[in-house]
Amino acid sequence: MRGACGAKLLGLAAPQAYSAAMVHVGIGYDVHALLAGRKLILGGVDIPHAKGLDGHSDADVLMHAICDAILGALGEADIGRLFPNTDPRWRNAPSRIFLNEARRLAGVRQGKIVNVDATLIAQEPKIFPHIRQMKTNIAAALEMRVEQVGLKATTNEHLGFIGREEGIAAMAVAGVDLP
Repeated sequence: MRGACGAKLLGLAAPQAYSAAMVHVGIGYDVHALLAGRKLILGGVDIPHAKGLDGHSDADVLMHAICDAILGALGEADIGRLFPNTDPRWRNAPSRIFLNEARRLAGVRQGKIVNVDATLIAQEPKIFPHIRQMKTNIAAALEMRVEQVGLKATTNEHLGFIGREEGIAAMAVAGVDLP
């Protein structure tokens, strides 16, 4: 029982031919250690906190995870290959630049970023008061509507390095409509 005949006998719809024009999905993840003496930048928002994230750029784990998700949907290399931490140009760079480049690469491929959805994982500080501004910043960097950006935050229930407030992580998915 193969193809349309087998599907019909089983009461299933006939299999559809593959179409290259479709939404491609990518996954991104990033984590950085918390360090005294650094600003805490998440989603492009400077959040008052005793520690900030350690990294070559501004270490914005949220924007980094979203960037990797978009790059993954495009089938491109990860953020570290495009913006290596060995390149002095990216020293303390705002991660908005990385999102701008991911959007530009999607455009070069005649793609359109459909949506992004991300989760921040941090024991402290509280993220909820900053979510609206983060979504606004992400949407602006990607030239999309705020409604196309999903963002949640959770804690690690005091478990692991995140629970001990040693670091913050983010994970993201992105949908990119490609011809």
